[in-house]
Amino acid sequence: MALVAAVPQPTNPATLTKVIPNDHPLIYYHGRWDEGPGTWWTGSGFKLNIQNLRSLSIQLGPHTTSPYAAIGVSIGEEEFVTINATAGVNEISLSGTGLQLTEDDLSPEEKKRTTVVRINVEGWQDNRIQLEHIAVNRDAVLLPYKPNKLVFQFIGDSLSAVSGQYLPAGVNQAWPFLVGEYFKAEHRVNAQPGATLSDMESYGNVHGVSYQFFQTEDTGFYYTSDHNFTTPWEFTREEPAPTHIVIHVGANDASHSVSNEDFIKVYNDFLTRLRKIYRRQPVFIFTPWGWPNANGDISYYYDGQYQALVNQRHASGDKNVFLVDTTGWVTFDDVFPDNTHPNVPGHAKIANLFEGWLEDWGLKRSEH
Repeated sequence: MALVAAVPQPTNPATLTKVIPNDHPLIYYHGRWDEGPGTWWTGSGFKLNIQNLRSLSIQLGPHTTSPYAAIGVSIGEEEFVTINATAGVNEISLSGTGLQLTEDDLSPEEKKRTTVVRINVEGWQDNRIQLEHIAVNRDAVLLPYKPNKLVFQFIGDSLSAVSGQYLPAGVNQAWPFLVGEYFKAEHRVNAQPGATLSDMESYGNVHGVSYQFFQTEDTGFYYTSDHNFTTPWEFTREEPAPTHIVIHVGANDASHSVSNEDFIKVYNDFLTRLRKIYRRQPVFIFTPWGWPNANGDISYYYDGQYQALVNQRHASGDKNVFLVDTTGWVTFDDVFPDNTHPNVPGHAKIANLFEGWLEDWGLKRSEH
């Protein structure tokens, strides 16, 4: 994954091309954004569908993480490139994409070419961006982005590394992102390293996932100057709504000695609350793959409790909850030795195994 430093440039009105304001209706925002618009949820971002694109920059506001926030940028069908984005103007290089031709070099057919631009937040911390506007070449045309009908919602903590903790390219190398890419789906991530599912303080998190999932801000709000509160998330802003919900959580509850009974109760209550929003979507409950040790042993937690939870949901009439048994998915070779979180090959392995599981379950890759 390449790393490119984005150099802030002073805004010169004489050299501005076409400016797309942050409230333009054809910017497709995904993930959790406040009214700024700003976000500090890893994986949140926006997508653009642009005809005749030949230059691109984004201007970020003063609430962007200093000195920079790592963002992933994909132009067209190209792989994501990491850019260290700062407050101010950030020029996005189109080198190597075939889009850097001048207007005189383009045929009428080439000028009608459309390019999808994808930009997202990569990191799980120091990851806040505030979008002020986007600038493109004067003769570019912004078109509607048509989101895929298949939409994953991932919910978790750091052990699932939904947030890409410890990975060089953050969430873009994490198994949820890879699964979403494999199925050519839209994918949204709400994960907080160190957070419990139970609503309690844990490793720097003020709240647990069972609370924070329903808020606009993640627990990083506690450390920012302009947000010392959380704002309820308006789920009606999710367009389209998620079609599949994936949850991997519980490691931090276990580390805080939350009992089996209390953990299952808070998990069941969390699912009940989710069902008020996502009434019919299938929900996939991951069992822990545990903490692998160098000697080959694996330490598990809440043994049998995830199956018990799924049984409870089925008994209550909610048959659209499924257990994903990840026992044996992750070995010591698949984790960083010093923290036993999945490494880059480990994430690829988990993604591959879950993709196969979903295909056996009946999910098909999108043609979009």
